[in-house]
Amino acid sequence: MSDRFPPGFLWGAATSAYQIEGAVAEGGRTPSIWDTFSHTPGRTDGGDTGDVAVDHYHRMREDVALMADLGLTAYRFSVSWSRVQPTGRGPAVQLGLDFYRRLVDELLDHGIQPALTLYHWDLPQELEDAGGWPARDTAHRFAEYAALVGAALGDRVEHWITLNEPWCSAFLGYASGVHAPGRTEPAAALRAAHHLNLAHGEATSALRAALPARDQIAVSLNSAVIRPLSPDPADLAAVRRIDDLANGIFHGPMLHGAYPANLFADTAPVTDWSFVQDGDLRAIQQPLDALGLNYYTTSLVSAADPRGADPRRADARADGHGASAHSPWPGAASVAFHQPPGERTAMGWTIDPSGLYDLLLRYTKEAPGLPLLITENGAACEDGPGPDGSVHDPDRIGYLHDHLATVRRAMEAGADVRGYYLWSLMDNFEWSFGYGKRFGAVYVDYATLARTPKSSARWYAELARTGELPLVPKA
Repeated sequence: MSDRFPPGFLWGAATSAYQIEGAVAEGGRTPSIWDTFSHTPGRTDGGDTGDVAVDHYHRMREDVALMADLGLTAYRFSVSWSRVQPTGRGPAVQLGLDFYRRLVDELLDHGIQPALTLYHWDLPQELEDAGGWPARDTAHRFAEYAALVGAALGDRVEHWITLNEPWCSAFLGYASGVHAPGRTEPAAALRAAHHLNLAHGEATSALRAALPARDQIAVSLNSAVIRPLSPDPADLAAVRRIDDLANGIFHGPMLHGAYPANLFADTAPVTDWSFVQDGDLRAIQQPLDALGLNYYTTSLVSAADPRGADPRRADARADGHGASAHSPWPGAASVAFHQPPGERTAMGWTIDPSGLYDLLLRYTKEAPGLPLLITENGAACEDGPGPDGSVHDPDRIGYLHDHLATVRRAMEAGADVRGYYLWSLMDNFEWSFGYGKRFGAVYVDYATLARTPKSSARWYAELARTGELPLVPKA
């Protein structure tokens, strides 16, 4: 197998607005659900907020120059909905759009392709006050917002992503409550999932009307790779149940125009799905130009011990893949989660590149002919400056090398992968973990906000320059 990637393969990095921008009260921006959530005591580690984050709003040109120095050919960023449309309704605020106009122009001036994500979890607080994603009207408001951004930037941005990880928005936000808005209402989570699907479909239609025909529209799913604890039929049934709730609930309507056959029966104790209206599935199933996949780790499940506590059960994790006081899996009380074996990142996530291979080959079969993008992949590591001020992160380099070698292997097996976006460009506000977890290829000193490329950034720059996987340096 060759370690060389084809010409034109996109080498990118990714960020999201609330995690990096700061300037939360400038240019007409109003609070999002993450402003409210992070300012609520006990919601984030150390009480951290994104008020300043890494101040990308004021340091944007410096950050784009850094991307160019690293040889990136693409940059995936998200637009803050409440910076552009503060109430989630009505006309756009031009000051908000102007920031993204400047960002896009700066990227293009440096030869970097912008990839714009419309929604990365920061719903305007006014829309949450009106019901949030469990309310059908939020989907319609999102389509209007998509049209505003499309009209403003469609002449310069060719790569568009409607939603980032709608599973997290629905189930971590409304079922387990470990993400904003912090609600623990299983029925609301299922309504939210449907309305996020509807928002994607309506926004895709709105973008098609606003954008030049050449522009490409995608969605980014954090589709789970779920494995059984044993070949026991009960454990295999648990895999199917979670696969429907993690994956089929989104890719079913988006790609095939239908929810999984067993999903309604599995969740019947929670909701009757009467919120699905005639025509919704047709509205959701819009043709896509690519499918974005975010991958970090695998999940290991079994049938739950009917006697109660299961000694094999994983500890609760804020990513929603473990047991918790409030389950992010409505209708899946019969399933237990376990910690997969193997080395782990600083997040406690098992490192398993084979899961990425399985994911890419699954969607090669699930959506034949649809190009794939890896819109997030990366690792949180315990890294920091040495005596000379440099930051060496050999663990991250090893992680990236092994996952990218797996991508190349999947391509050899037939997966049409067009690009890779490293998560993340730089250390930032890591949601409920605050500033305690570092995913960045660029180190940020949170006291001074100085940026220092880590050794992984230089390794990735070499890969972007040559298209061939560099060797992994010795620790």
